[in-house]
Amino acid sequence: MKQTLFFIGLLFLGLQACQKKTNTPNELEFGTVTDVDGNAYKTVKIGDQWWMCENLRVKHFQDGSNITYIGNVNQDANWAQITQPAFSFINDTVFGCYYNHLAVKDVKKLAPIGWHIPSDEEWKTLEKTIGMSENQANQFAWRGNNEAEKLLNKNSEGWPVGTVPFGMDTYGFGMLPSGCRLFNGELTFGNNAFFWSSSSEANGNAYYRYVDYQKKNIFRQTTYPQYGMSIRCVKD
Repeated sequence: MKQTLFFIGLLFLGLQACQKKTNTPNELEFGTVTDVDGNAYKTVKIGDQWWMCENLRVKHFQDGSNITYIGNVNQDANWAQITQPAFSFINDTVFGCYYNHLAVKDVKKLAPIGWHIPSDEEWKTLEKTIGMSENQANQFAWRGNNEAEKLLNKNSEGWPVGTVPFGMDTYGFGMLPSGCRLFNGELTFGNNAFFWSSSSEANGNAYYRYVDYQKKNIFRQTTYPQYGMSIRCVKD
């Protein structure tokens, strides 16, 4: 009898060891990182990756050199025509800045030292960690099931009333509806969030992620580098 109970106990422990550990809010590991301008960001470990919990708002490259700023009032044409790294913002302390993909790709680097802008593959790693299948992650357009809900602010705070995904903020990502700046300079704000990856196609179009207040899943596609989008950095 004792041998039987001992065997059952070993079997139970073995099954526990084989189970994949799932992060819960109580188990999350947080940290901080500071950019060249002195902005401090909360960070979180999701799976094997460390991510920023806030959108990047730096206004200089790692070496301290300026990134061209283009304002929002009567400057749409300037944004559309610029051929160098640029940024803009509406409320940078809350929503961070929009950057064109020229800023993302610049060798002087936007991210804090020891961090970088995630590739398309690193975005897919995050998506698979929070529940998306391999097949879904490799697709374009809307993919997954409720992964956006897990990244949105708790109770969708800061999103419009009636937002479809009920924000759970399961992983401390704290996604807000920062919107984007279109390639023609127009702003879209308050209903969605757009994030660059560092990856580009041969034609220069860049991979990005899009989350909308009417969807529970995550959109993946490529678009013109003239767009202005938010950035979440990941640790080297």
